[in-house]
Amino acid sequence: MAFDFDFDLLKELTEERGVPGYEDRVRDLVREELETSTDDVRTDAMGNVVGTIEGDADYSVAVAAHMDEIGFMVKHVTDDGFLKIDALGGWDARVLRAQRVTVHGEEDVTGVFGSVPPHTLDEEPDGEEEVGDRVVDLGRDAEEVKELVSVGDLVTMDQTTVQMGDSVTGKALDDRVCLFAMLEAAREIENPDATIHFCATVQEEVGLRGATALGVDVDPDLAIALDVTIASDIPGVSADKHVTTLGDGAAIKLKDSSVITTPKVHKRLRSVAEDEEIDHQIEVLPSGGTDTAGFQNTNGAKPVGAISIPTRYLHTVTETANGDDIRATIDLLTAFLESEDGEHDYSL
Repeated sequence: MAFDFDFDLLKELTEERGVPGYEDRVRDLVREELETSTDDVRTDAMGNVVGTIEGDADYSVAVAAHMDEIGFMVKHVTDDGFLKIDALGGWDARVLRAQRVTVHGEEDVTGVFGSVPPHTLDEEPDGEEEVGDRVVDLGRDAEEVKELVSVGDLVTMDQTTVQMGDSVTGKALDDRVCLFAMLEAAREIENPDATIHFCATVQEEVGLRGATALGVDVDPDLAIALDVTIASDIPGVSADKHVTTLGDGAAIKLKDSSVITTPKVHKRLRSVAEDEEIDHQIEVLPSGGTDTAGFQNTNGAKPVGAISIPTRYLHTVTETANGDDIRATIDLLTAFLESEDGEHDYSL
């Protein structure tokens, strides 16, 4: 299957490195893209990027997708040259065993999260694993490691993004696949009535911090956030844990643990999807937060909505999204924004 979107840009975005608070490399890519598709691009003190298309109506919409990926910071270099790390974002320590990483020190250095071979285990490990129990091995002696790495250096997972059947798999689809969808919509929108602020946010994975700041600074009349959500259509997940299904289209969010979206907004998103014959599904997410909440009441009450891309294996290096769902998300966001003219009443 050939994807109906710019896979090369998606690959570049997802393979780039940018943990919370240090999104610089991703920010450079985003600025470059927005400078060709919007009227004005600016960056704030936190590192959020906002590209604005000026509309004709006295009405503004903010669209938000976050740039940061979960990663780590070096907190200690042992006498033997191993790195102890602190998490930046939510990790399941079990998925870190035997993974390759890049340590961003004096130069970028390859390392691995080691795993004790089963041949040397006297008994099965018991108890929950913690991120703090994992160490990074750089394959160098301690003296060289201490010359290359310092406390505070960053660590990111090392993975490529590839097509897998009808899907895309790699690291940092959370949330670069939605960042990509936002950038594609910015390319495709022409002469909107509303002023549209395309917001690439920072530090979402550690508390929606960038979006909360933009809720004040941008102060839109309406906000729509884009993020991945759980695709629960995999073995080992029972039917009562259902959230979304890969391949069933863009997910229109009703709630997560950080927000209940504005009913009139999610109903209009559904109406647009139906009118434009865009595949879509409804998302009720029991836990997890999104930038939607950062805009809802930060600077007074705001109507908010959210579109999600169903994704398997979240917060691992093999996150997987369906190509048609990605296209549906781009189409739904574009159609919704092009039909925003300030005349829709979202008050309750």
